[in-house]
Amino acid sequence: MLMRTDPFRELDRFAQQVFGTPAPGTWSKPAPMPLDAYRAGDEFVVSFDLPGVDPGAIELDVERNVLTVKAERRPLPTGDDVRLQISERPLGVFSRQLFLGDTLDTDRIAADYDQGVLTLRIPIAERAKPRRIAVTGAKTERQQIQA
Repeated sequence: MLMRTDPFRELDRFAQQVFGTPAPGTWSKPAPMPLDAYRAGDEFVVSFDLPGVDPGAIELDVERNVLTVKAERRPLPTGDDVRLQISERPLGVFSRQLFLGDTLDTDRIAADYDQGVLTLRIPIAERAKPRRIAVTGAKTERQQIQA
């Protein structure tokens, strides 16, 4: 599996550390979301950190072998009598694209969102699993015909 990366991502991280809180992601320039990816048995598992995101604000799309995950963290509703004291949680749009190899079955992706973590389980395609091929020889076939 290959991941599409933004060449300016490290520069953005550095700017966040130096200047404080990150700028919110927008639909035209979404912020990246952290992920873990691993293989467990016959499936590939990818977990995205999306705390505070409503499950209805998560979009998953697969086109050919490209998986796109987009999510939006919206501000909490406030009333007229509410004054914000501290705001450190990043808001806005988050996105990540992954290139999935031909060995994964993109038709059977399962998605689960629990406690702020979006977990995708992508099965390994049957054609990519190791299999044993029986070898027959001409001598074996002749012996069966004569018997």
